[in-house]
Amino acid sequence: MDRLPADVAARVRLPLRALASDPRPPGVKRLVGADFWRIRFGDLRIVYMIDDGARMVRIERVVRRAESSYRRLR
Repeated sequence: MDRLPADVAARVRLPLRALASDPRPPGVKRLVGADFWRIRFGDLRIVYMIDDGARMVRIERVVRRAESSYRRLR
C-alpha cells in the first residue's frame, strides 16, 4: 500500500479489507495457469493469492485495467 499513490490506496482499502472475510467474492476470476485470483474494482484490478490452509490472502498487485502486467504473474 505504501507504494501506491495516495488516491489509489484510499480507493482500494475497502475491497482489500472485504477480501479478509470473503476471498472469493462474486465476480472474482482465477487467472489461467496460475494460483492467482483477480477482482475488478472500477478501473483497477487487484491480483492476489489465497492460502486456505493458513487462512491468508496475499495481495500481489494493484494495477489499472489498461496495464496488463498482472498477466505476467503466471
